[in-house]
Amino acid sequence: MDVFKQKTFVGERACFGAKNVTFQDCIFQDGESHLKESSDIVVNGGFFRWKYPLWYSKNVKVENCSWMEGARAGVWYTKDIIVKNCIIQAPKNFRRCENLTLEKVFISKAQETLWTCNGVKLKNVEATGDYFAMNCQNLEVDFFSLSGNYSFDGAKNVVIRSSRLLTKDAFWNSENVTVYDSYISGEYLGWNSKNLTLINCTVDSLQGFCYCENLTLKDCKLIDTTLAFEYSDVNATVTTSIDSVFNPQKGYLKASSIKELIIEKDIIDPTKTIIECDDIQKISDKPEWK
Repeated sequence: MDVFKQKTFVGERACFGAKNVTFQDCIFQDGESHLKESSDIVVNGGFFRWKYPLWYSKNVKVENCSWMEGARAGVWYTKDIIVKNCIIQAPKNFRRCENLTLEKVFISKAQETLWTCNGVKLKNVEATGDYFAMNCQNLEVDFFSLSGNYSFDGAKNVVIRSSRLLTKDAFWNSENVTVYDSYISGEYLGWNSKNLTLINCTVDSLQGFCYCENLTLKDCKLIDTTLAFEYSDVNATVTTSIDSVFNPQKGYLKASSIKELIIEKDIIDPTKTIIECDDIQKISDKPEWK
């Protein structure tokens, strides 16, 4: 394997088609697509300063590197890539990749990042930005921290563990998502999802879990959660009080208390939802805006 140490690569496609190469402490700048069509490469300790550095690449390992803000759209159409101990400032990274691992990675401008990827592992990743992980499939996520709205829209076959998500409109249009031991804060959580399961999670949300098909909550806390479950097929065991429940479509709901239960009998059939709760403080036949 060839080794380049402390080299600066400039110009478009400076290392186009590189094979079996290690780049140690190298800088890629002033030119697009430096490592396009590369394969079996290692990049350690360097800087990406320009756009599109890793497109259509295969079998790539990147460690201890930085994507500067100018290195936009850094990794697209790439297969079998591992990224560890890196800082990424540039948006729109990781599109249409296969078999992607991110570990100990901080993405400070994660807008429109991780789109339409398949076979993704995230561990100890922090990201800030909207529309994270849209239309991805087969994700394993551990110890993930996100600040950004509209995350995981259209994602399928996702498992998230021990994570913290500050994200409005998360999991919209998603399918087969399971979240364990995590905290989720955001309005309009999970709308139009199918087979969304939360286990031992803490949630706060305005109008969360609406229009859901086969929604499952197991031993979850719903803190400051209002107008939940509208038109949803729900199977939920909640260990805390719920501020308000609104027009669940069918299923089962158990809670320690419900501050307000809103059921519009001309819209939904209340007999299709079993509610097990000894402390329903208020029952209303319409929401306050009607």
